[in-house]
This record gives sequence, C-alpha cells and structure tokens, in this order.
Amino acid sequence: MSAQLARPHILDPHGALDPCATCEARPVSVCNAIADTDLGRLAAIAVVTETEPGQCFIDEGEPANSFFNITAGTAKLFKLLPDGRRQITGFVGAGHFLGLAVSDTYAFSAEAIERVRFCRFQRSKLRMLLDDFPLMEKRLLEVAANELVAAQEQMLLLGRKTARERLASFLLLQSRQGMPCGHSRRRFSLPMTRSDIADYLGLTIETVSRTLTKLRSEGLIDVVSQAEIIVRNPSGLEGLAGGLC
Repeated sequence: MSAQLARPHILDPHGALDPCATCEARPVSVCNAIADTDLGRLAAIAVVTETEPGQCFIDEGEPANSFFNITAGTAKLFKLLPDGRRQITGFVGAGHFLGLAVSDTYAFSAEAIERVRFCRFQRSKLRMLLDDFPLMEKRLLEVAANELVAAQEQMLLLGRKTARERLASFLLLQSRQGMPCGHSRRRFSLPMTRSDIADYLGLTIETVSRTLTKLRSEGLIDVVSQAEIIVRNPSGLEGLAGGLC
C-alpha cells in the first residue's frame, strides 16, 4: 500500500550517517526530546516511508505492531461503522505521533490526503530505546494526554456547538497544526475536501460552504482558494469558537 523510501544519506562533520539531521518536523515532534548526538540511535530503528494520496497506511483492526511519526503531509483518521460508513475523527500532519493506544490492534485507520511521509518504528524496538531516553518517554505520555483532551474537545464540538462555532474551532485547530505550542498561522492550507470537513464536524457539505461564506462576509477569514484560508480576525474567531459571539 505504501512505498518505502531510501533512507536519506546525510553526513555529519564526523562522517556518520544521520538521516534525522534535517527533518523539518523535529522541532514539533517527540523526537526533539533526544539530543542531536543521540539521533543516530533513533534513525537506526526508523523506517522512512512515503504514501500517496488516497492510500491507507494504518488499517483499523490490524495488529498494532508499529508507531508512526508524521514528518510531512496531511492524513485523515477514521473509524468504520458496521454498515460500511466511516466517521472521520481527526486530521494529522507533521509532528503527530500515531499508534500510542494500548490495544493490541489499531483503533482507527489513517489515509493520506496528500503525499505523506512518516517514520515507522517497531513497538518493541522503540520501547527498548525509551529505557535510555526518559525525556522522550515523557513526551509520549504528554502526546497520549493531549489525545484524550482532543477526544473530549471533539465530543463538545459535536454535542454542543453550533455550525459556526464548529467551523471556527476547526479553522483555529488547523492554523495551529505543525506549530509550537501557543503559536498559529494566519495563512494556512486546507488540503482536505469540504466533504471530509463536513464528515469531521458532523455537518452537511452545503452547511460547511455556507458557513465559510458567512465567516468571510463577517471579516473573520478570507477564502483564498478551495484549499487556502487566511484568518483576518484571530480574536474574533477565537471568541466565536468559544461561544462568546
């Protein structure tokens, strides 16, 4: 389903291979808990893989033998219903670490929206490495805690928020993707389709399009194209997402 890439051959000043040295996702990834001098040990157990749009790289129900660290691109996470329908539960990009659930099988599927690159780690090998890198283990615990918070936020979003509040919350979330904690972008891409957004937010495609137009007319955002948004009024969008407008 996915094509394994050749491992990057980047030479450090001492001539040692260090494929993690130029990873753009490292500043926002759990990998930044490991010192530069120890990156070689992490790189030695990573399988760098690239997946084309529309391809799954995690299948719900399959044995959970690996962890996945997204380093480029965007993917959607979803769960299948017994009748074949699917519910999108989230979108992930550079810096997201997947597969931390304690179950023996994956609780969700992951499909590339655009070309996605990730590092895959066998669970057994990474667990052995964590014995020597407690800071990385701490970061992984933080990731697991953040996933719980995100799940609670999604329950609130679907259960209590209006369509305008849901879309404002979603846009703010996307503006923070791949950014350090507390930072966001004023201009960002939405590589997912309107249908995917509607599925995630529990809305119709028509409601998503109509609400985007409304937010634009209110001066909160600009819709540059089908796949690009500019936030014109961050505080106003924050207020709307929080139910204050």
